[in-house]
Amino acid sequence: MNKTKLLSKLWEQYAEITPSAKKIQDLLEEKGEEIKNDHIAIRTFNDKRVKINVLEKLFLEVGYEEKGEYIFESKKLFAKHYEHSTDKNAPRIFISELELEKCSPQLQTTVKEVLDSCDAETFNNPELVLSGAVWKNKSVAVYNSLLEESEYAAWMYVYGFRANHFTINVNALKDFNSLESLNTFLENSGWKLNASGGKIKGTPEQLLEQSSTLADMQSVKFDEGILQIPSCYYEFALRYPMSNGELYMGFIASSADKIFESTDVKLQNQ
Repeated sequence: MNKTKLLSKLWEQYAEITPSAKKIQDLLEEKGEEIKNDHIAIRTFNDKRVKINVLEKLFLEVGYEEKGEYIFESKKLFAKHYEHSTDKNAPRIFISELELEKCSPQLQTTVKEVLDSCDAETFNNPELVLSGAVWKNKSVAVYNSLLEESEYAAWMYVYGFRANHFTINVNALKDFNSLESLNTFLENSGWKLNASGGKIKGTPEQLLEQSSTLADMQSVKFDEGILQIPSCYYEFALRYPMSNGELYMGFIASSADKIFESTDVKLQNQ
């Protein structure tokens, strides 16, 4: 698989459960904007079968290189970001993993049982990152037990290996000279934004500002019936130049920490 096909597949899966993303794209394109992607985010667990080092392989094969590491203490997450070695216009890839050893014994046992329910060969699939929820069952009881401790783990249980969000490169937009102006346009068009930590996360001094919609709600079929579960969201990133004049290409952990909450069901009624 080449880079173009991989990124297209990630988008197709994402758009299928995030109809708001295509609607927002259409809205901006109607204004004459050309949409460019800043980064794509993916979630996983740090179990040796599915950890970052497993999911990154496909990206490394198509030319991506590791560029940074990040720690999110409150959410018990570790992450890396990747940039393409030759295509500077390619979106960055951001892969995070839940540090299971920092979670409760109950959550660790639950995640292990979920992964153990899969055939071992499942995790040898070179396209695992495109495979969604590969486990056999989907139980409301398991979902709720994970949700009590980690919204991130509960989301992973429902949606599995796929893009968690795509991100519009605000620097590439012509008619929006600030993230605030884009946010206002989106809200006036009926979209709800993640206000956790403020609608804009980060500052010009930190060289990165980010905002995001709240995740779409999707009907998910569980063994016990159908529930509405937050799926994915659309992010917006505005980058500022460093002292050498080049745009900052990394991430700010404190900002990303709040962006993660865009899938939190508690924010849906904010």
